[in-house]
Amino acid sequence: MSLPPEKASELKQLIHQQLSKMDVHGRIREILAETIREELAPDQQQLSTEDLIKALRRRGIIDDVMKELNFVTDNVDQELPSSPKQPVGFTDRQSTLLKKTNIDPTRRYLYLQVLGGKAFLEHLQEPEPLPGQACSTFTLCLHFRNQRFRSKPVPCACEPDFHDGFLLEVHRENLGDGTRMADSTTMLSISDPVHMVLIKTDIFAETTLVASYFLEWRSVLGSENGVTNLTVELMGVGTESKVSVGILNIKLEMYPPLNQTLSQEVVNTQLALERQKTAEKERLFLVYAKQWWREYLQIRPSHNSRLVKIFAQDENGINRPVCSYVKPLRAGRLLDTPRQAARFVNVLGYERAPVIGGGGKQEQWCTLLAFLCRNKGDCEDHANLLCSLLLGYGLEAFVCVGTKAKGVSHAWVMTCGTDGTITFWESLTGHRYLHKPTSPDEPSAAEQPKPLYPYRTIGCVFNHQMFLGNCQPSDSVESCVFDLNDESKWKPMSEEAIKSVCAPGATTSLPPFPPLCASTIDASVTSNEIEMQLRLLVSEHRKDLGLTTVWEDQLSYLLSPALASYEFERTTSISAGNEEFQDAIRRAVPDGHTFKGFPIHFVYRNARRTFATCLRSPFCEEIICCRGDQVRLAVRVRVFTYPESACAVWIMFACKYRSVL
Repeated sequence: MSLPPEKASELKQLIHQQLSKMDVHGRIREILAETIREELAPDQQQLSTEDLIKALRRRGIIDDVMKELNFVTDNVDQELPSSPKQPVGFTDRQSTLLKKTNIDPTRRYLYLQVLGGKAFLEHLQEPEPLPGQACSTFTLCLHFRNQRFRSKPVPCACEPDFHDGFLLEVHRENLGDGTRMADSTTMLSISDPVHMVLIKTDIFAETTLVASYFLEWRSVLGSENGVTNLTVELMGVGTESKVSVGILNIKLEMYPPLNQTLSQEVVNTQLALERQKTAEKERLFLVYAKQWWREYLQIRPSHNSRLVKIFAQDENGINRPVCSYVKPLRAGRLLDTPRQAARFVNVLGYERAPVIGGGGKQEQWCTLLAFLCRNKGDCEDHANLLCSLLLGYGLEAFVCVGTKAKGVSHAWVMTCGTDGTITFWESLTGHRYLHKPTSPDEPSAAEQPKPLYPYRTIGCVFNHQMFLGNCQPSDSVESCVFDLNDESKWKPMSEEAIKSVCAPGATTSLPPFPPLCASTIDASVTSNEIEMQLRLLVSEHRKDLGLTTVWEDQLSYLLSPALASYEFERTTSISAGNEEFQDAIRRAVPDGHTFKGFPIHFVYRNARRTFATCLRSPFCEEIICCRGDQVRLAVRVRVFTYPESACAVWIMFACKYRSVL
């Protein structure tokens, strides 16, 4: 790949900067001195160049340099022509994906370096982890204009050793000529922040959201040489959103360097104007929302007790209109159907927002990046994501806010068919329910079958463009009529008012939606690992009971079709392949023998935790602790991967033995 002279010199400059950053020259000097001392015989006057290069290669210096300068590998030749306008995608700093990160000298990049952290006081007493010892880690996740990055995990400490660089391409969406490099003035109009989410992962692979921060990067446009250093104070989440959790040292740098920087005054004025416009739009929407709520209460005083949710607090304790939590989201080629999308949302973990002390549920609706990076969230987070994905598939979808049994507040998703069919989607289970309203006045109402769905009352429905409050005499879901165009049943908010604060780019305070990322889990390898661990745990458990364990590999293999069939049924609601499985088992189990099998499903990959759960089932314990003549045991694990490294783990334990009367 030949480069014009100016680009070649630019590339040389980048390589020189990288070598200086790694202190390669200092390391070479040390090794040369050491080599001369050790290898130069008294009668020799000098070492050849070949000897010195061998010494450098032996100590790994050349390999280190080549690893760091990954943007000059052969992959660049393949990547650049095929997708010249694609963003640098999700980059896991531990994986080989780094080889695909490339520098295109015709584009403008923001190089963000995280140069360590300090004052993470919660980890002040954290002992230094021993080599090879499992410990809790911090991971920093970033999103900027459709690009996502993840730092390598670092051990939790008072001063965590973050040392990562992220190359963020400054895109030119709707900025005219895509081939022209963005200048300072153009970049000043790009108001998208860098969203940074800090995740803590404990030794059991449980994740916790530590902080969520929106970094205003445009200060670099007014700094000398296009380089600036920032100290970012991270605040906690939820009830701790006013408490500092730690500080990150960040360096921002423009690549290629800016020919002309703006004055700091111009940058500050632009940011102040944007804040002012946003504040005014939010103020006007608040005035309108108050007026709408007054009108809604005048319809019927009992409306005051209905769950009509106009605003919700995010993880930083900021009140935002609920419509801003939903947006049509396309999953690219990661998910093929709406039902597969529902399955994906279902396998993301469920966890209520943590609350200190008693006093009921703590409200916390997470931004999409925080929910995806943590891989778990509350029912509202699941419903918002599922609604966004269904909107992306072209369905008319809404988030419903209401209650389940015992008056517990809940959120689920509803789709309206063109024929008037109303379907409820439970985002926590992936189940779908058809809704047919019943009239309590009809004499046959008592004879009508009880609805299968668990929902009791509904207060409002919303999506990215509409918000409607339920103003029917009863808020019972059973008797509710979902004719959303009938204003005597559903009081709508002005779509223009919603658009003013919830449309993309309407306000600078609106967090941008990140794209979904492909799974980094190897399903076959993970399935094998969990299966081997479970075999070991079963053998140990039986040994403690004084029982021997004989595994039958063929029987284990025959369980695979059943597990695939269970996952297919969860995704499509269609059962298939059961006949072949039953026939194979009948052939594998001789006359006079008994077969027992127990399938179970998890959304995590911790073998010990799954085994402990399985033992709590009397059916499973009966198989694992089976006694008898010619007992043969089998276990099969099948991991099904989904975007964001979410996974469905199916396990089946089985045994066959001779029946002795």
